[in-house]
Amino acid sequence: MTQALKVLYTARQHTAGGRDGGTSRSDDRRLDIAFSQPGSAGAGTNPEQLLAAGWSACFIGAMARAAGKLKVALPADTAVDTEIDLCMTGDAFSLQARLNVRLPGLAPSVARAVADTAHQMCPYSKATRGNIDVAINVV
Repeated sequence: MTQALKVLYTARQHTAGGRDGGTSRSDDRRLDIAFSQPGSAGAGTNPEQLLAAGWSACFIGAMARAAGKLKVALPADTAVDTEIDLCMTGDAFSLQARLNVRLPGLAPSVARAVADTAHQMCPYSKATRGNIDVAINVV
């Protein structure tokens, strides 16, 4: 692991039991969840939903920074609808993602520039780059 110049935050999560009936709780107890299989009637969430939520929130933050660099205002009703697919090829699992970016009121070329710049800045985008198929759609 390379040494970061400055650690801004460390998330600490304790997970037991996995995606089928497991639980996970943060050290500050602000996130305390149960897991269930995707598509099941179970009461919990699943890792794909958590990835989609975290990536969406982080991506909006990256778009705010990107808009600032591009000297445009990020619309108040900016949104990202993220879809994470859990896939199976043979006996191997994989993920793929689509981030559907909504920047109402921005010209299409400006919205595309904001989304593309954010995709280069967002830590989730960086973490997945080259590892999974990702589409950034401006809708």
